[in-house]
Amino acid sequence: MREFYLGIDVGSVSTNVAVIDKHGEAVYKDYLRTQGRPMKVIQDGLKRLKEKMGEINIRGVGTTGSGRNLAGVMVGADIVKNEITAHAVAAMHINPEVKTILEIGGQDSKIILLRDGIVTDFAMNTVCAAGTGSFLDRQASRLGIPIEEFGDLALNSRNQVRIAGRCAVFAESDMIHKQQMGHNTEDIIYGLCQALVRNYLNNVGKGKEILPPVIFQGGVAANKGIRHAFSQVLGLEIEIPEHYDVMGAVGAAMLSRDAAAKSGRTSFKGFDVADCRFQVKGTECSGCPNLCEVVEIMKDGKVIACWGDRCGKWSNSTSKLA
Repeated sequence: MREFYLGIDVGSVSTNVAVIDKHGEAVYKDYLRTQGRPMKVIQDGLKRLKEKMGEINIRGVGTTGSGRNLAGVMVGADIVKNEITAHAVAAMHINPEVKTILEIGGQDSKIILLRDGIVTDFAMNTVCAAGTGSFLDRQASRLGIPIEEFGDLALNSRNQVRIAGRCAVFAESDMIHKQQMGHNTEDIIYGLCQALVRNYLNNVGKGKEILPPVIFQGGVAANKGIRHAFSQVLGLEIEIPEHYDVMGAVGAAMLSRDAAAKSGRTSFKGFDVADCRFQVKGTECSGCPNLCEVVEIMKDGKVIACWGDRCGKWSNSTSKLA
């Protein structure tokens, strides 16, 4: 029976699921909107995977993203890793010589620098929307253009229109001003793409030595206008992986393959997890003046994990229950 490895990347905007084979090749991927309900979406992702591939032999599971700990507890992860590591591992599988990873998602963006296969530096932006995919979504909506057509229209631009991109609010005001001046929509759209790239490079990329090969990952990599703007500004070829939109999940799956190989077993709880009843309960610990807000994760009425306490009183007591 073929062996597969599962990766789950839980973010604020999307939850990505990927399955790889023992050679590291992705055989399945799925993109789901998190919509503030990560537990339900994780379960939905498992159901969709089972419907598509059946009861496959999962030999390892890895989780990443901002909701990685929650996902890990729910599914029984063999390894829980941050997004930097997961994206780097996936990129190096595509191109072992990669030196720079540009990653832009819906709500955050990051840059990862690698030298000789080792992450030497990184930076993240989780504050300003002007350097993320949500910025483009908002402007596309205001222009009445489907985001899927945004990139193609940007490439039709013939005249440069500079849009202020330091702040999402200012960019929107400046875009309206350019519309009122009579600039073509295609030129304004490419101006927005250039604004996002400038914002990215002036924030997460500030002071970073961006060397080729450069790999562009994350949902925004689908936008041809952004890809062209990066290539134009950096003067470098930008490589887009086949599975650019789920590279975090692919990396988590690869990490689980290595973890399972070392332990000789997997902690995966099976696809039945999709039918369990999960709940979150918050409580305030009065054991000391810190008054920590403790979060309890419950499965079918039983506490399987806790976090939020500074001393470990609660989290340590449940660390082996899941």
